[in-house]
Amino acid sequence: MPISPSDAIILEALQENARVRIDVLAERTGLSPASVQRRLRRLREGRVLVGEVGLVDPAKVGRPLTLVVMVEMEDERADKLDAFQRAALREPLVQQCYYVTGAADFCLVCTARDMADYEAMTQRLFFEGGNVRRFTTSVVMRRAKVGLAVPAAPSRDAAPLRPARG
Repeated sequence: MPISPSDAIILEALQENARVRIDVLAERTGLSPASVQRRLRRLREGRVLVGEVGLVDPAKVGRPLTLVVMVEMEDERADKLDAFQRAALREPLVQQCYYVTGAADFCLVCTARDMADYEAMTQRLFFEGGNVRRFTTSVVMRRAKVGLAVPAAPSRDAAPLRPARG
């Protein structure tokens, strides 16, 4: 799906603030509110815009620990990898799960109340499944940058941006 310059402006604005109003988006893009609504519908239907969420400070809800965990699997058969991935997706302490190249097979970003909370998760996810060879945990000391924003540069085949209406 081609991303136009107007689409890129809309996507970047929504990544900054998912509650931005249609009239503000219309002003930023130079489009009518109805055009912005049509573009939003197209971006959602095309799964370019896959969700709109509120960002929560984990420490303020009792989850001050963030952990980055590299997981190496014992058996790398597709069904075993899929089973681990499904388990990670079900695990509430796992915020992000990536299947990666390199020494590890998965990279997880987790949150926890304390080390006991994290240890209980390791029992559920790494030991009960029986296919984890080893895992390495790094405790995040400072959250320097947190986000999932993606630069929304327009596609090369997108129509050029029309000048804003005066």
